[in-house]
Amino acid sequence: MQFRQQALAKLQSPDELDLPVRLARPQGWLALSVTVVVMAAASLWAVTGSVASTVSAPAILTHGQGSYILQSPVAGQVTAVLAEQGERLPAGSPVLKVRTSQGDSVVRTVAAGRVTALAATIGQIVRTGADVAAVEKVAHASDPLYATVYVPAENAASVPADAAVDLTVSSVSTQEYGVLRGHVKSVDRTAQSAQSIAAFLGDSQLGEQFTRKGRPVAVLVRLDKSAGTRSGYKWSSAGGPPYRLDSMTLATGSIRLADQRPVDWLLP
Repeated sequence: MQFRQQALAKLQSPDELDLPVRLARPQGWLALSVTVVVMAAASLWAVTGSVASTVSAPAILTHGQGSYILQSPVAGQVTAVLAEQGERLPAGSPVLKVRTSQGDSVVRTVAAGRVTALAATIGQIVRTGADVAAVEKVAHASDPLYATVYVPAENAASVPADAAVDLTVSSVSTQEYGVLRGHVKSVDRTAQSAQSIAAFLGDSQLGEQFTRKGRPVAVLVRLDKSAGTRSGYKWSSAGGPPYRLDSMTLATGSIRLADQRPVDWLLP
């Protein structure tokens, strides 16, 4: 009751009405100024700034035209294997000899390339259309390597032309030699099936592996060249690995996506 009477008396007393009232202390003005500056900077960045993001996806090193699966055009018994794994052959070269009911038949390469796998052995019975070899389409040993990165389809629209790509190569120690550098050459906007990937790589198992989480989009990456490395390509380290790279080597590609405006996140 005593506090209430004192409060009423304070309100009824006009003695201190002419005294100035302090709205804020200097520390308060400082905090307010800092807050205003930070909010202004954040607003400016939201309108003019951008956020860089990357997507990581499985990749493989190949020559630009990929591979194809050589199939037997006849049914019969394999009597001779005329090519060796790793051998580079021109188009129309003999690979197998098959004995059929009409006589011997020779299975030949469809296009020039390097035999990466032989699936037939002497004495084996093959049917018409059976896979007998995988041939990578490469004419010369100096043909450049490319990387094909199988990016999730939902990220395809965000992959810009000539985007920077870092490739972690499975056969190269990242801690010792770093990552392989490259840039996006082209983006195939069509989602790849396991069959289409297998046809391009000449390996059905890789087709299944790259589509395990859905049908991806193939991004072709041009590897940056360097005359100062043993591999002939640019690495994040000074010299890279002391050996050349082989095609059909697995890797993981990290692609820088198109920069996104932060203000877009706030818009409906």
